[in-house]
Amino acid sequence: MYRDEVRAHLTGIISSIATPFNRDGSVDYDGLRHQIDFVLEGGSRTVLLTAGDSHYICMSEAEIAEVTRVACEHTAGRGMVVAADRYYDTRRSVAFGSYAKGLGADVLMVLPPAWGASSTVETLVEHYGEVSKTMPLMIVTGAFSARGPQFGLDVIDKTLDRFDNVVAIKDDMCGDFARRLCLVAHERVAVFAGGQKVNHINMWPYGCDGYMSSYITFKPEVARRYWSAINKADVEGARVIIRDYDMPFFDYIGKLTGGWNAGFHGAMEIFGVAKRWRRKPYYSLNDEELEGLREFFRSKKLLQER
Repeated sequence: MYRDEVRAHLTGIISSIATPFNRDGSVDYDGLRHQIDFVLEGGSRTVLLTAGDSHYICMSEAEIAEVTRVACEHTAGRGMVVAADRYYDTRRSVAFGSYAKGLGADVLMVLPPAWGASSTVETLVEHYGEVSKTMPLMIVTGAFSARGPQFGLDVIDKTLDRFDNVVAIKDDMCGDFARRLCLVAHERVAVFAGGQKVNHINMWPYGCDGYMSSYITFKPEVARRYWSAINKADVEGARVIIRDYDMPFFDYIGKLTGGWNAGFHGAMEIFGVAKRWRRKPYYSLNDEELEGLREFFRSKKLLQER
């Protein structure tokens, strides 16, 4: 895919696939397929796999390969598929890119190893460049969190200058870095916020195409209302949705046992998208906690039960 085509798919609401599990810890591939159907029908033009949300940190390489295969096969051209690696060295990242491309993935999100400040600006630029020879590449700024904003901006600027097949950037660092990232990169490639509307609206005036939405995965109407406000430059309308839905949701799930992601998986079960379970040692919501989350959605008039 060319840069302008990738930008079109990353404009607006973006789904980040949360690999679902069965209670015994096995990957729930039926749930994965249903989630893909749900987000595409809800308005996402991209099926995005990530090392974090897709739970690659607690999965084997064989499972990552299979999740990638199922996602590509089931999407079947209905949206752009972004595959993802997980702390792979250059050789393994190239090999995984070749595998993902062969399955039909459109873009590879690359998360290089970052232990002990061992990489330099130049070695990371070379890493991205080498992998991008295999297929279109997406940078994720979480790779620079331990090194600081200027390090990350230098890597991005030099990479985009040298390698045309680097096509997009997902931001995880937020704040002032995100604004500066938009100024450095947006005229050249797609840039999107890695989660929460408040982070998107922080970047939007500086050049930001879209954002990874939580609500697209279980209540897409909220995501669509926000994006409609953005398209009309209705800042007040966008602010109200952030105030009434996004902030309260993340405040609530952030206090749950097991953290926000346990709550996110619980939301998928409540709305019939996938089961709540996560792989141990991760914690999954119990029935009482799930009922509390259900009551939160009722209080927001987002859940209408018979």
